[in-house]
Amino acid sequence: MSRLWDKGTPLDERVLAFTAGEDHQLDERLVQYDVRASIAHARMLAGRGLITQEDFAAIEKGLTEVGAEHAKGKWKITLQDEDGQTALEKHLTAKIGAAGGRVHLGRSRNDQVLTALRLYLKDAATQLAEGVDKVVAALDTVVDKQGSIALPGYTHMQQAMPSSVKLWAGGFANELRDDAAGLRATLRRIDKSPLGSAAGYGAPALKLDREATAKEMGFASVQVPVTAVQLSRGKAESHLLFEIVMTMQDLGRVASDLMLFYTAEFGFVKLPDAFTTGSSIMPQKRNPDVFELVRGRTATAHGCLTEALGIFAKLPSGYQRDLQLLKFPLFRGIDICGQTLDIMAAALAEVVFDEAAIKAKVNPSINAADQAYELALKEGIPFRDAYKLISARIKGN
Repeated sequence: MSRLWDKGTPLDERVLAFTAGEDHQLDERLVQYDVRASIAHARMLAGRGLITQEDFAAIEKGLTEVGAEHAKGKWKITLQDEDGQTALEKHLTAKIGAAGGRVHLGRSRNDQVLTALRLYLKDAATQLAEGVDKVVAALDTVVDKQGSIALPGYTHMQQAMPSSVKLWAGGFANELRDDAAGLRATLRRIDKSPLGSAAGYGAPALKLDREATAKEMGFASVQVPVTAVQLSRGKAESHLLFEIVMTMQDLGRVASDLMLFYTAEFGFVKLPDAFTTGSSIMPQKRNPDVFELVRGRTATAHGCLTEALGIFAKLPSGYQRDLQLLKFPLFRGIDICGQTLDIMAAALAEVVFDEAAIKAKVNPSINAADQAYELALKEGIPFRDAYKLISARIKGN
């Protein structure tokens, strides 16, 4: 098996297994984006007269077919391929012959994989933001249907002041809207085309048209200078993972509240059987496992961000193989967040607040602050005096 960098010297299979790691598996999600970027690159090469129009036509047709075959599961990236870039060129060359080897002119695996990755991240960030929008819509529905139900508001885990389902759900909905905006804001770093930066120093002898490929692929701009491309690696990835952490933390806090409200001691909400599980030993129990795992996976998101930040911290300039390791925490963070958003949107739509149970648990002193305000205004006395009077009145009761 010949890889893109092979020079004829056999590679120790242990080195291949160690250096490739799980990269060949992770690259599966990037194949369609690599096809798209490779066609744009080949079109630009033909436009510059660096390859013939006949070769470009063959490359475009071949890449389209190879991509379609991959989408149908007719081939996968293997360890012997090492990565998706080698696999794609291998299948292209097998299909169209020598013209397939011309597609790599003026690019490196470095800008090739990063281009595919950023195209993927543009979609991923948008899809995650849309997933947050669905959770917000579910919370808005809770407000519409049950918003008028009174709830005690808590500070220090103690009943503090009157609240409502509208305030509870509305507060989380507002923060999640902010999370969606944060996810979309990651495009500031993602939406820059690295294609044409090659191994980090461009291909000045070829006079590539980077603007043309950026436009065809839908990037907002070209990343310049070429040396900035490798220096930027890890930043867009970590930015997205940070916004994922913010989103997961808000989802975890929603879940934490609902688990507390679901306890027999509170009894504020009813959760459907479809979103709770049974006990293997206690016949009476229904467990809020979904919400427990939402809360727990917040820690996994934290770990993904920390891992990503640690990989590129203090690297020297230029490409370093360490950067390959960013894919695992990045993809894991994206997948966990997407799965969590899907389940939370569905689960929240089924949450029912029990108004009678809530009323039975409300401490009458929850209105003490309002009573102090009213007394201060009615008697024209300082709030601090009114505070003491109400406090004494409550103690007397």
